Amino acid sequence: MSERPYLFHAADISYFSGKVRPALRYKGIRYAEVLPDFADIRKRTGLHFIPVVVTPDDDTWQDTSDILDRLEAAHPQPPLYPTTPVQRVVSFLFELYADEFLVLPAMHYRWNFEESELKARGDFAAIQDDAARADAFADTMKGSLPFLGVSDATIVPIETHLDDLLTALENHFGEHRYLLGDRPSLADCALMGPMYAHLYLDAVPGRIVREYHRVANWVERMNHPVPGDAGKWCARDALPKTLRPVLELIGHDAVPWVADGVAAIEAFAKKELPDGGAPPRIVGRVESTLRGRTTERAVQAYTLYMAQRPIDAYRALAKAERAKVDAALRGTGCGALFELHLPRRMGKDGFELVLS
Repeated sequence: MSERPYLFHAADISYFSGKVRPALRYKGIRYAEVLPDFADIRKRTGLHFIPVVVTPDDDTWQDTSDILDRLEAAHPQPPLYPTTPVQRVVSFLFELYADEFLVLPAMHYRWNFEESELKARGDFAAIQDDAARADAFADTMKGSLPFLGVSDATIVPIETHLDDLLTALENHFGEHRYLLGDRPSLADCALMGPMYAHLYLDAVPGRIVREYHRVANWVERMNHPVPGDAGKWCARDALPKTLRPVLELIGHDAVPWVADGVAAIEAFAKKELPDGGAPPRIVGRVESTLRGRTTERAVQAYTLYMAQRPIDAYRALAKAERAKVDAALRGTGCGALFELHLPRRMGKDGFELVLS
């Protein structure tokens, strides 16, 4: 085959690299994973973030949600995005949860435990081949914990949330190979971001996750899929009964956390960008409560971009289809997400966020 492969600038310990890699493998896409060339990445995108995908035509894709959308459009078989209303909305809901909330346990277990931190610093140096630069980057990551909402007040609820999640997933994977049945989906890819790069590979949480053998097996299965696996999602747009405890965790803990961020972004936009424009990465601070413990945290503009994805998927449905989603999620707390008022839109201009 003469066509160039996709180039995947990524790293095993990169949170969001873990989200894209399973999609490339499951779809049987010809690609080469390379150590990140940060000089080239900055030249292409103006940013210093991975993963980045360079297509055979030399187009540059950055931002894992956009990457997965484009992979699905260019390589629709086998599908990762359900087309039925309930499973489609829930897939985007899991993506929001994995991207915007599970960063809390992922970052806590990497940077608040000496053994994990030492391993991460060594991993960063191995990727960059520059220990001083890697240490500076690690210092930045560790210093971001209070901004994310990882504080003395929230450590206990963060750890308890992860314990509850692993318990629920262990039970679920005893009956189903993947989140929506016996075929991977966008939901599984999204969950692999925090679950693989941080919680499975880092020193301290890696031991915890491996106590949940079925969860660990799912991680390995997602990283080593059979291309085109012909399994099926649950029939008739159903959700597995064993998934409900996970959805309740999302509705109870993650949805209010995201809603606080969305409200803070709107308040910022109303005051600082009434006519739209490019927002700063951090738009302000907000108080959020997690399982009765309150902390102040920074709010990232990107949260609105991610919250729009499940909300848009829900609001695009016909009335009868929305009723199906409502019924499937009733009592989980997830429905509150779709009631959020979004007077402003967060879009993209190239690789930059733009508020309209």
